[in-house]
Amino acid sequence: MKVLSLDLQFFSQEKTEKATPKKRQDSRKKGQVAKSQDVNTAILLFMMFLLFIFWGKYLQQSFSAIYTKSFTEYIHWNISEENVATMFLDTTIEVTKVMAPILLVAVIAGLTSNLLQIGFLFTTEPLKFNLNKIDPIKGAKKIFSVRALVELLKSLLKITIIGTITFAILWLNKDEMMLLSLKDIENSIGFFGQITIMMGVAASIALLCLSILDYMYQRYDHEKNIKMSKQDMKDEYKNMEGDPLIKSKLKEKRRQMSMQRMMSEVPKADVVITNPTHYAVAIKYDEEKASAPYVIAKGVDYVALKIREVAKANHVETVENRFLARSLYSGVEIGQEIDEQFYQAVAEVLAYVYQTENKA
Repeated sequence: MKVLSLDLQFFSQEKTEKATPKKRQDSRKKGQVAKSQDVNTAILLFMMFLLFIFWGKYLQQSFSAIYTKSFTEYIHWNISEENVATMFLDTTIEVTKVMAPILLVAVIAGLTSNLLQIGFLFTTEPLKFNLNKIDPIKGAKKIFSVRALVELLKSLLKITIIGTITFAILWLNKDEMMLLSLKDIENSIGFFGQITIMMGVAASIALLCLSILDYMYQRYDHEKNIKMSKQDMKDEYKNMEGDPLIKSKLKEKRRQMSMQRMMSEVPKADVVITNPTHYAVAIKYDEEKASAPYVIAKGVDYVALKIREVAKANHVETVENRFLARSLYSGVEIGQEIDEQFYQAVAEVLAYVYQTENKA
């Protein structure tokens, strides 16, 4: 029996269940999401090289203008604090004009790649100091883990693919490259710029295809890491819904408080209609509060007994009417006015009570 108990305990701790929405939300708050860094890199490279296709001529002209101005104008200036400040300011403005679009595209690419993968998420949880991050034993486990092996294979695959693409593009353009010695510097620079952009776009597209596979693996690995055991699910349910024992005690406490409030209203009743032992319904008629008599307390068995005892202690008249008591109990809620179908029967009971107590 002890061995069986240990086996059951082991299986209850085994993480075989899919993560619940709350578990996913908690993991997300901690920054634990399925994300591939290769997607960020691929999108960034692709957008940057696309920018160079449309922005390359302007970049060439801008940097040439800065170079020309430096060696045709600034070189003749006297070295003084004012001239150096002016030269530095002019150069900074020109470089900013050139670099601003590049930085803007880089920011857009970074935001886009993250939004595509995980949506909007801001958390400082990964930045918090945690001693487990510098645990040498856990560090050694990460080095020799399956994930580390996958990352190694992925890196080798990326180097192989990008190297192959780069070599293929250079090989296809080898004849034109051999004739560069017959061309001027501007044409040579233009050729190398064109070849570089071709290699960059082709490599980024290949890397983007590879990053899709990597993202699928990251999702799989993330789902495996956030899996829950049956015991985890039970504990989460208890935390969300509360311990059943505590819930039952709170429910019992609320029921007792509700009964106490109801019993405190019984002395205000005009009459208590009984079954005579199983049902008891306390009726009150107040023209200022309601247009018809209303129920202020009701109960069966033990509660009915308590209502009769409170009514007797406070000299509230008790009238036996089996059918009316059962009908009022099942058809009228506490605090609710009686239906028209009970008007005549209740009126007769109240008239009898008022005559008995000389109230009418």
